[in-house]
Amino acid sequence: MSNTVLNASIIAKEATMILENELVMAKQVYRGHEKEFSNSVNGYTVGSTVTIKRPTDFTVRDGATASSQDVVEGSTSITVDKQKGVDFKFTSTELTLSIKELSERVIRPAMIQLANQVDRDLMALYKYVPKWVGTAGQTVNSFSDFALAPQRLDTYAVPQDARSAVLSPADHWGLLGSQTALYMQDVAKGAYRNGSLGMIGGVDTYMSQNVPTHTVGADVTTVTVNQSIVTSTITYAAVKDAMQQTITIAGGDLNPGDVFTIADVNAVNPVTKANLGIAKQFTVISYSANTLVFYPAMIWTGAQQNVAVTSGVTDLNTKAITAVGTAGTGYTQNMVFHKNAFALAMVPMVSPPGAVDVARETMNGVSVRIIPYYDGTNDISNWRADVLYGVRAIDPRLAVRLSGTA
Repeated sequence: MSNTVLNASIIAKEATMILENELVMAKQVYRGHEKEFSNSVNGYTVGSTVTIKRPTDFTVRDGATASSQDVVEGSTSITVDKQKGVDFKFTSTELTLSIKELSERVIRPAMIQLANQVDRDLMALYKYVPKWVGTAGQTVNSFSDFALAPQRLDTYAVPQDARSAVLSPADHWGLLGSQTALYMQDVAKGAYRNGSLGMIGGVDTYMSQNVPTHTVGADVTTVTVNQSIVTSTITYAAVKDAMQQTITIAGGDLNPGDVFTIADVNAVNPVTKANLGIAKQFTVISYSANTLVFYPAMIWTGAQQNVAVTSGVTDLNTKAITAVGTAGTGYTQNMVFHKNAFALAMVPMVSPPGAVDVARETMNGVSVRIIPYYDGTNDISNWRADVLYGVRAIDPRLAVRLSGTA
């Protein structure tokens, strides 16, 4: 097949195909919000936003007498605020190569970097996930370790479809080794020969080098609540959008993303509101000068109730706050989640005024813009590849962080 002079459109199509193929985490999260961005002839710029409604809850009436409930809907938004790109150069001679050859030499390495960046931004959303199972610092190296995550999702009534896990290389290979010992010929063969774990306990399982490490705050052992917190302290209507709560604490030095519990505060079944008998976990959104902002806010009563306190406890003042892990220590943040926990919206970028040869290609929701600009003095074609996207933890209740056990 004879070579042709490659143009922006050809390179954009190849780049989009490679980028879509290289994504890992991005393929497991919700993508439907891209449809909510209106059709823009000239594409989008940084800052475009869509608003997303949060699901509402109701309580069940007992008996024949109607008891109307207010419909209180929260909302959040997803903003395409991340413009990422890779820039490279071609000589005129290189532009006469076959697209296959140029793809292997230049385009694929560039798109791998972009795919890793998108996945890293999605994995960074772990900070908004309040649930953490296992023992921080332990490698996932058995099915019983792995099963802690889907078990916790089941306990919280998370739908069993569309569940995924993204594990670090160490945890992936630790779990893989345990699977080869099971008497499941086809599964063990795939794990041993291909390093592929596939579907485990209804969870589609992947490995990624982009799994982040979280460092626990400098002091997580001397923390207590330092204000009166009672049933009426906060209402769902007051926090329905962000679902965050601000309290005053004594002692401690916490980092955003730290997971903690409060003494005598338990989790409830999100449907029945029954006390689950396990400590309710929260995640730090921000901390400064003994002011702690955390997710989710504590709702004690009503249709949106998410906590239950120990019998006889009426005020959380002076209650101990206990964080997961050891102060100042870093821990791998494997995640197991339903796809609706997180969202990615990637949209076509604007074709800028003055740009002569702009190519934009979209495949399966992945959009890449390619713009060349020529250096006539040195006979060099400069090329820029850009993507525009936004990520958001839409419903962190549907996710859990996972560590192994000792």
